[in-house]
Amino acid sequence: MKIFQPYSLGSITLKNHIVMAPMTRNRAIKNIPNDIMALYYEQRSDAGLIITEGTSPSPNGLGYARIPGAFTDTQIKGWKNIASRVHRKDSKIFVQLMHCGRASATPNLPEGAKTIAPSSVQLSGEIHTDISGSSPYAIPEAMSIDQIQKTQNEYIQAATNLVSAGIDGVELHSANGYLLDQFLNPASNIRNDEYGGSYKNRARFLLELTQKTIDAIGANKVGVRISPYGIFNDMQGTYDDLVEMYSYLAAELSKLNIAYIHIVDHRGMGAPDFPTDIVTTLQNIFKGTIITGGNINTAKEAQTVLDKGSDLVYIGRPYISNPNLIEKLKSNIALTQPIMDTFYTPGEEGYTDYISI
Repeated sequence: MKIFQPYSLGSITLKNHIVMAPMTRNRAIKNIPNDIMALYYEQRSDAGLIITEGTSPSPNGLGYARIPGAFTDTQIKGWKNIASRVHRKDSKIFVQLMHCGRASATPNLPEGAKTIAPSSVQLSGEIHTDISGSSPYAIPEAMSIDQIQKTQNEYIQAATNLVSAGIDGVELHSANGYLLDQFLNPASNIRNDEYGGSYKNRARFLLELTQKTIDAIGANKVGVRISPYGIFNDMQGTYDDLVEMYSYLAAELSKLNIAYIHIVDHRGMGAPDFPTDIVTTLQNIFKGTIITGGNINTAKEAQTVLDKGSDLVYIGRPYISNPNLIEKLKSNIALTQPIMDTFYTPGEEGYTDYISI
């Protein structure tokens, strides 16, 4: 099957067409990538490409408890170890850079950090903190132009340091209601300057950041993740210029020759259906590699994604509990179901203790 054949992604060769999707696992004690994380990714390095869990480029971006960062020497050293372990198994790894923006609470931030976002629009509900249990989301500070520039520079520094440490590239997480998506979406972006209002203005932050990241590490080392019609983190699922905006993004990102765009599809986990065939629309505009997937449990389902026009297929939750997922897909072996209660808990249980059978 095509999914098990090699694929050329820019200047690197993937050993198959399967991508391990980024999944938050909250094992980074003190926000430092550690040995247990290195084992976790090494165990799952039968994937052609691993995209890591969301990793903050700055202290301000650490919205959740125990998510890793990429802004200190110790953190970069941890990622260097992870890259080495993954490369030992002939897999490739991109670190997903995720600034949580308004999806944050003060107890989850280090001293001196603060919750910032495009606009001062608070998320509804509560977020887990290790310090005080459930806590309301912080009221974010609307970012000034200086803060926008500083935040972009933090991304660039993180990307540069990660690639220097052996990471194959970075994914700019502009999906699921995090900072870059907060700029795109009118539910969270009510600015009236050059970063708000029209869809071209709302897309400015992401496109500027993408260009700067390319300038720092090369276009073939940069991917972008998007989630059209997504409603996670209080995003507005539909709005008048949604198709226009994502079509514009796809066209502009295509001109930049980035490594890929990664389109999120959470419909298999209960998200609303897409009102338009947005994936086909973007496939017809973006000329580079496109990654799609969602609710994939068999080789046949993965192959269908490629047959419908995507280049790579991402698989998420099955990778949690099936370290040797490729072998199981090839042999049509029933998949082990993950233990949901341990998705975000610290320690080995439900993380590195799944048996490769």
